[in-house]
Amino acid sequence: MLDILLIVLGAICLLLGFVGCLLPVMPGPPLAYAGLLSLHFTDKVQFSGWNLFWWLILVIITLIADYLLPVLGVKRFNGTKWGNIGCIVGLIAGAILFPPLGIIVGPFLGAFLGEAFIAKKNTSDALKAGCGAFLGFLLGTVMKLVVCSLFAFYFIKGIFDID
Repeated sequence: MLDILLIVLGAICLLLGFVGCLLPVMPGPPLAYAGLLSLHFTDKVQFSGWNLFWWLILVIITLIADYLLPVLGVKRFNGTKWGNIGCIVGLIAGAILFPPLGIIVGPFLGAFLGEAFIAKKNTSDALKAGCGAFLGFLLGTVMKLVVCSLFAFYFIKGIFDID
């Protein structure tokens, strides 16, 4: 009976992990990892310690990259520190004030406004920095979805004893 509860809890965590890849209020990969841990504590599936360790490292890398990629996108498109600061402020403000759309638009607008009004760049250059922030956000989202998909694969493989 406890195994069934843990499997259901794990499946819910995995589903919430996918939702969390798109919504800033929920951490997607950590939730999906919690789903794997829940399955690990059943009698049905025990993952190796190395798997659990490397999956945790993958979650940590994903979390760090998710915050760095929009900033790196601004930098790649020749943005200044003001575009990076605007990107971070926009990400936070957008997530708090206008979820879930704010997490997408916030970094773009923040980078654009930082470049246009503080760094005094022309509109074209400011738009490039904003696009870099948006592309970084998209890359981070895809990365989170890939990690959650990997975890879902191992969850399903474990449940159905697929080799």
